[in-house]
Amino acid sequence: MPDPGSTTTNSGAADPAALRADPGATALIGAEQAVRLRAVPLRVEGGRLRLAMLDPADYAAADEVSVTAGMPVDPVGVREGPLAELLRETYGTTAAAMAARLGGADQGSDELVANLEAIEADDLHRMAEQPTLINLVNLIILEAIRERASDVHVEPFEKKLAVKYRIDGVLIEQPSPPKHLQPAITSRIKIMGGMNIAERYAPQDGHVALRFEGRKIDIRVSTVPTLYGESVVMRILDKEAIRLDLAALGMREVDRAAMQRLIDLPHGMVLVTGPTGSGKTTTLYAALTRLYDPSLKIITIEDPVEYELPGVNQIPVNPKRGLSFASGLRSILRQDPDVVMVGEVRDIETAEIAVRAALTGHLIFSTLHTNNAVSAAGRLLDMGVEPFLLSSVLEGVLAQRLGRRVCQHCRTPEPLTEQVRHRLAKTELEMFQGGMGWKGPGCEKCEGIGFRGRVGFFELILTTPPIRAAISNRVSAQDMMRAVGRFVTMRRDGVIKAAEGVTTIDEVLRATQDADEPIEVDAV
Repeated sequence: MPDPGSTTTNSGAADPAALRADPGATALIGAEQAVRLRAVPLRVEGGRLRLAMLDPADYAAADEVSVTAGMPVDPVGVREGPLAELLRETYGTTAAAMAARLGGADQGSDELVANLEAIEADDLHRMAEQPTLINLVNLIILEAIRERASDVHVEPFEKKLAVKYRIDGVLIEQPSPPKHLQPAITSRIKIMGGMNIAERYAPQDGHVALRFEGRKIDIRVSTVPTLYGESVVMRILDKEAIRLDLAALGMREVDRAAMQRLIDLPHGMVLVTGPTGSGKTTTLYAALTRLYDPSLKIITIEDPVEYELPGVNQIPVNPKRGLSFASGLRSILRQDPDVVMVGEVRDIETAEIAVRAALTGHLIFSTLHTNNAVSAAGRLLDMGVEPFLLSSVLEGVLAQRLGRRVCQHCRTPEPLTEQVRHRLAKTELEMFQGGMGWKGPGCEKCEGIGFRGRVGFFELILTTPPIRAAISNRVSAQDMMRAVGRFVTMRRDGVIKAAEGVTTIDEVLRATQDADEPIEVDAV
């Protein structure tokens, strides 16, 4: 047990020059535990372990070290930079280094594939329960969390096992573990996710919950059989790392004001559209967070529940037990809700229930897969929703994409290339003073990538009388564009942010290339 009276606070942090770890002390805990707890044993003094920690008041972490080391500990606060350096010097703790130590000699590819097929379930269990293998898998996950990855991909190929982290929407390949560790790594992840390791020829889903630096992390695990073994994807949901705020997501003030008007409505339907991974659910969560009031009954039905919202009743879809979006929405309406969020409108049954709920005094939020905001009404009409009903309830549509934020610490101006200039309209080019855009050459803060974090590109259309008339008359897409009139498109919103140095113009063009430009917009 740590002695609170001897704990050094961050205000009285240890002198970095005095941070010298004794090898006998560091051997008392393993590399994975040190990285996970952000703690490094320094030395043993008088039967007590002096422990460098990022948060010396984290008694749960200190207790864990005390149990592992078999002696009481005295925590001392160390700032993040010196502690990270101490971890590297002491343990050399990277998944790549540990995989190399576990490597050994790889077998020939044909022999290896044959052996992978022949491994029995009991053997997989034994391999997956080896302490060094457990530490390796833990380090792969912990490094992904530390680097802000949203997903970890473990992909089997003929001669290698690839590990990739998706950071800010882009897959970045990591050093590959030895191919012969593939069955053990895959089995360990499946054991953590509560999955059947004996079943290797059918897709499976699992769930892992863990704590990292005092934060609760949820991981959704998915496996599918491929030609050379099971491909594993772990979706990391770090509930405390994301700010559910419209401004933090990159929404400009004019759009936030319009969104607030939609949030304040007593009833109606608000849609957020875009492809998978464009941040639709996060935007709706931010809207519900802004909307929350103890006097309101707010219920969501999602597939799956990605973040827990305080004060909101959240229902996960469970098709195996007959709980679909449509059936769940019917039950929700018997719960006397004021506000309902439907994770996605996938079929006519869900769409019709949602529309009728909006007609009967409920405020409905949902998502839809369309390339832009103008197409949302047409998609619902194509599903079979009655035009006169949809025109009565649809209050607004927000379409969005995500792009990477240029690193604000190392960003520098650079001239727009001729290729980019040809892709921009005259009014867009005029936004860039002196024809200069921005780039991130890379620095320590962004780990040499030049980008850190993501920003949304939004287009918001509020339903006006001409739009309602166009929906009721089920007009063509071209006539619908005329009814909508001029508005700021996602691309235009992105160009504004690129000119301000929030992102790069290349990111804007990449993220919005599939979004049709319906009409030339007014300069903003």
